Amino acid sequence: ANASDYVQHSTPGHMWMPLLQGPHISTDMAVVDGVVAWIRHATGRPTSGGMFDYWTVHAGVIPDLEVMLRSWVADKLGGYTGIINAETIGGTIIDAHLRFSDQWPDLYGRGWVEALIGLYGSKCWTFDDSQRRDGFSLALFVPNGHRFRHPPADIVKFATSMDAVSSIQITFYEDRAPEAHTMPPGGFRVALVNAWDLDGGQAARAYLRDWFETHGVVSR
Repeated sequence: ANASDYVQHSTPGHMWMPLLQGPHISTDMAVVDGVVAWIRHATGRPTSGGMFDYWTVHAGVIPDLEVMLRSWVADKLGGYTGIINAETIGGTIIDAHLRFSDQWPDLYGRGWVEALIGLYGSKCWTFDDSQRRDGFSLALFVPNGHRFRHPPADIVKFATSMDAVSSIQITFYEDRAPEAHTMPPGGFRVALVNAWDLDGGQAARAYLRDWFETHGVVSR
């Protein structure tokens, strides 16, 4: 933040970079021959211990950011056809990957996965994006130090049928030790709830949380 802060923290083994400020945004893009054909943005709501409460997949556009990203893709990825994800803070790219955010493709709308397959199979992007709307991806974290079992299919089916829920993902292997999973220090993520309404997603997450706390612990 200032010169004295730099002197205090600039110790052997460290590096420096600009201190970025502003919104942290994750952007997925479909690219055809170096031209962005489709773009969506998402932002996360962090809690503590490296955990996130939920992410909002925005229906709206961010014009200035999109101009920058389209220009960057055209300059750096000429001839590329496929998906790219870029993370930005305050309009500056902090990392980029040749993949999409596989946590919420259902929230991009009906037919998006088929369009993704077509992008790689036929090198073209065909997707009706006229019905886009906000979506929410809610994480269910439970305390570390326990081993958990997967909920029965009927429990997941009921949670998926709850109002506004789009999908449920169980995000751990029950036959692997907890420490074999890559998780944030604050907790162990057992599920993701994708929903079209935040209240509906929270209700489904609360239902699953109750099951995991009551029936899901194998050992402590």
